[in-house]
Amino acid sequence: MISNKKDIRALSKDEIKSFFESIGDKAFRGTQVYEWLWNKGIHSFDEMTNISKETRAHLDANFVINHIKVDHLQKSADGTVKNAVKLHDGLVVESVLIPTKKRTTACVSSQVGCSLDCKFCATARLKRMRNLNPDEIYDQVVAIDRESRLYHEKPLTNIVFMGMGEPLMNYKNVLESIEKITSPEGLGMSPKRITLSTSGVPKMIRKLADDEVKFNLAVSLHSAIQETREKIMPFAKNFTLEDLRDSLEYWYAKTKRKITYEYVVWDTINDKREDIVALVNFCKYVPCKVNLIEYNPIDDGDFRQAPPQAIQNYIDALEYNRIPVTVRRSRGKDIDAACGQLANKQ
Repeated sequence: MISNKKDIRALSKDEIKSFFESIGDKAFRGTQVYEWLWNKGIHSFDEMTNISKETRAHLDANFVINHIKVDHLQKSADGTVKNAVKLHDGLVVESVLIPTKKRTTACVSSQVGCSLDCKFCATARLKRMRNLNPDEIYDQVVAIDRESRLYHEKPLTNIVFMGMGEPLMNYKNVLESIEKITSPEGLGMSPKRITLSTSGVPKMIRKLADDEVKFNLAVSLHSAIQETREKIMPFAKNFTLEDLRDSLEYWYAKTKRKITYEYVVWDTINDKREDIVALVNFCKYVPCKVNLIEYNPIDDGDFRQAPPQAIQNYIDALEYNRIPVTVRRSRGKDIDAACGQLANKQ
C-alpha cells in the first residue's frame, strides 16, 4: 500500500531543519535525522535511537521512508550476487554485486525497464515504467555494500551505473544519488570509483561536462559504423556517431578524463576488418580505452558471440595503434546477472 505521506528523503537537510522549527523543536534535530537517513541508512524512524519517542512520533505522523526491499537474492557459482529489488510501489529492478580478488563492484539500476531499444539487451525488451528516485538508487548501493561485507568480508569498492535503464535519461535523479553516495554525510565514496555507462546521448554528455562531474564515463559503442550501430541500437538514428564523437571531444576538453568504450563483438555483425578499422579511427579522436565484453545470450539467435580469433583481431589492431584494450569476462551468467541479462525473470 502506497502512503500519501511525503518521503522524508525527498527533503534537503535545510527543509528537515525547517520542519523541526515549525513544530517548535531545535533545528539541529534536522542534522541528526539527516545523518540517520543517509549516513546510517536506517529504514524506520524507530531506529533513530538518539531522538526522543515524541519526536519520532512527529516524524512518523508526517513522513515515510520509502526504502527498497531485497525481494529475492540469487548467488552465482562465481560469487556474484543478484538482487531483485522491490520498490515502495511494488515495481521491481535488479542490481548486482560483482566480486573480484581486488575489488567488489555494485552494478546498479537507474530506471524500471529502459528508455532505449538496444536489440542485444534483455532490459531493453521491458517497457520503461518510471525513473528511479535518488534514494532508490542509493539504497541499492547500501544493500550491496552490506552483502559485500557479509559474503566477501570487505566493503564495496566500486559502483557502475550499468544495470537496468539509461542513466542519462534519468539525469537529475542519478546525479543526486551520486552526490549522496560521495558526500561525507552519505557513504563518502570517491567519485573516481564510480562509472556511469551510457548508450550515448550527446546532449546529456555535454551537460555532464558542463556540470563538472568527477566520476568516470563509459560509452556502450559496439560499432563505429553508423549503419551497423543502428542495426544493433536502433535509437542511434537519432544520436549519430558524429554527434556522439563531438560530445565526447567536448567532454574531454572540459574534464581531461579518458573515455571507456564498451564493445561486444558479434559473429557476422561487427567482426569484419572494416569494423575494426572504424573502431580504431573512432578511438583516435579522444583519449580512451576499449573494454571488449563477452556477449551473454538472451534466449534468441540473432546475436552470437564472435569466435576467439575475431576478438584477437580487435586486440591486435588496438594494441598496434597503442589504444589500451581489455577483455571483460562476464560473471553471474548462471543466474542471468551478466551484462545485458537483467530482465526481472523472477
